[in-house]
Amino acid sequence: MKALITGASRGLGLALARALAQDGWTLILDARGAADLDRAAAGLTAAGADVTAVPGDIADPAHRAALVRASDGLDLLVNNASTLGATPLPRLADHPLPELERALAVNVLGPLALTQGVLPSLRARRGAIVNVSSDAAREAYEGWGGYGATKAALDQLSNVLAAEEPEIAVWSVDPGEMRTRMLADAGEDADAAPLPEDVAVPALRRLITERLPSGRYTAGAL
Repeated sequence: MKALITGASRGLGLALARALAQDGWTLILDARGAADLDRAAAGLTAAGADVTAVPGDIADPAHRAALVRASDGLDLLVNNASTLGATPLPRLADHPLPELERALAVNVLGPLALTQGVLPSLRARRGAIVNVSSDAAREAYEGWGGYGATKAALDQLSNVLAAEEPEIAVWSVDPGEMRTRMLADAGEDADAAPLPEDVAVPALRRLITERLPSGRYTAGAL
């Protein structure tokens, strides 16, 4: 079994990579930071995992093409790479539009384009897609309008893709608050949040192993 995980140099992406490696998956890992990704891949390889690291920006078409080339025989795509956009998180009245365009490119267009590229493999193998969402896609939190809008768009892409590709499992997952750098960058108390491997990873593992129906899930409900 082969999985492609974006944003896998740290946080949820790396925690999920470690869990899937333990389950015997072959891994293709992506992240913007080459040094961090290389360290993550080296640690997984030392533990016996079969890992290919492909550093780059998911918003870059050339990088996505490289990921698609590495993904022959893919069973699982995890669209985890994400950006908050403008920080400190601005009110919508003051939101810099170039920062929102960048967030849409990373959080929405990048995952869709990558999905388009690997769909032939996923169709052939009746594979699955995990799109990592957020409660900000549904709740009205001050300052989270730009980021939340990108995740709401990703949720709807997941809904429609599931309807259009019934042979593929398509899950949109809200992992909840986790102790990650992204949460800290948002100005939240990340140290008070649980680790990804304690909350989100078990939920994702259940989705993947039990192949639950396509739809939107929260880690807490799983």
